[in-house]
Amino acid sequence: MSKEIAIRTGESSPPLLFRQVSPGPSDSTLQFRLLHFWDARKNVKGGPGILLGIEMLMIDTEGTLAQGFIGQNRRNQYEKELHRGSIYTLTNYYASNSKVMYHVADQRLVICISHAFAMSKDEEDIDGILRERFRVRSFSEFEANCDLRGDLHDVVGHLKLVDGQALHQRPVLCTNDDSASRKVMVHLQLKDGPVMNVYLWDEAAESFRLKFDGSAATPTVLLVTTVNPKRLGGKLCLSSMSSSRVFFDEDVDPSKEYLAWLATNPSVTSLVNPVEVVKAETLTIGEIAAFIKHQPAQVAYFDCIATIDDVKLGTEWYYIACKDCQTKLNRGPTTLLCPKCGNENATAVANYRVELSVYDNDEQCTFIILGDAGKDLIGRKATELTDAYVQENDGDAAEIEVPLPQCFIDAIGQTKKFRIKVAHYNFTSTRLSLTATKVVSAAELPPKTSPLKTPPVTEVENTELAESSGGGASAIDDQKKAKRAKRSG
Repeated sequence: MSKEIAIRTGESSPPLLFRQVSPGPSDSTLQFRLLHFWDARKNVKGGPGILLGIEMLMIDTEGTLAQGFIGQNRRNQYEKELHRGSIYTLTNYYASNSKVMYHVADQRLVICISHAFAMSKDEEDIDGILRERFRVRSFSEFEANCDLRGDLHDVVGHLKLVDGQALHQRPVLCTNDDSASRKVMVHLQLKDGPVMNVYLWDEAAESFRLKFDGSAATPTVLLVTTVNPKRLGGKLCLSSMSSSRVFFDEDVDPSKEYLAWLATNPSVTSLVNPVEVVKAETLTIGEIAAFIKHQPAQVAYFDCIATIDDVKLGTEWYYIACKDCQTKLNRGPTTLLCPKCGNENATAVANYRVELSVYDNDEQCTFIILGDAGKDLIGRKATELTDAYVQENDGDAAEIEVPLPQCFIDAIGQTKKFRIKVAHYNFTSTRLSLTATKVVSAAELPPKTSPLKTPPVTEVENTELAESSGGGASAIDDQKKAKRAKRSG
């Protein structure tokens, strides 16, 4: 930097504290540690947004946080001079009170770099200025500030699920270059409240993946900064913002303290069964169809009681999956390749994919039985059935085609409560084909009830979340559903 700071040794006034800053232009001096900086963007639906400049999070000797801003026209000149953790001295700035939403600091005024400013990086560190400060809040405080678009605070808790995967087997995270990879959804248990959905987007999602995959042991505690509390489907959720940062177990003091608290309260980790984190409402087939027709694209879970009418023949009832992540394997020249975890010599297992025709009192459709739902239904893993057939017929497991086991035919006529996952593709399909991820229990069809009602929104991964994270929500047109024949008898 070529600019000089207007400070004369022995004659200058001490730097102002952030709490002493008043609105408008000032030639006073500020001294602070730069904690974090990120791109400032104006949200544009369906696009990455318009780049406005750089936002900064700063802390002074008193421990007060303030937000700074460098406009896009000065970005190239000063971006390379910004280093997280360094001490800076600034004169000639403008303190703006125009920011009315999404405050990340204690000081409401934003320190804007004016045309006449002078800022330099101090060579000597100042121990009196904190290296980090967090604003962790409780469940009740997030609930009180839900949907207000005001202060963005930090959350800390212990992980229950990561992208729907429990932690007893290390989750495999999506790294594909697509829309799915720009989001990570975790279920986080707080000390004082229920399990919360925390949605991480873009840089926060990438930071989570890199740190998670780079950890020698599976992380337990997660701290996310500057999260936006939103209510979706009646449930309080937290969404990361462009200013958000991610920390694990031993990274920072609040996560260390939480980890130590867990060590002295081991029973806390078993208070909530991660398999039951997503509480599903029981709906009929018709109610699920109405949900898909009237609600925006999302992921939701329901329970549905239905009777098995038939097993679809002519399709394979299993697929060859990666043992680690259960993704369908691709056949290479000499080995099997996993497209999700990138393993070029993946260990293969058989996994269920059985199409059942089912019905309830009013409708019929297809349930696709995946993975553990098949074991729930017939009591055996797919690998056990394929291995037994191969041994009986002295064949090659990679080449032999295993016919549909009799146990699935024997299941025709049984009534079960199925756990149904509604996914984004269901909102664009003209065929009602629902994925069953679990057979909850044996059941009986309830008595016929009144005409169908539109179900309420339940726990979701809503596209609306992208708007609050700097991305854009896509408009989803209602899809015309093919008329389904009503079952008689």
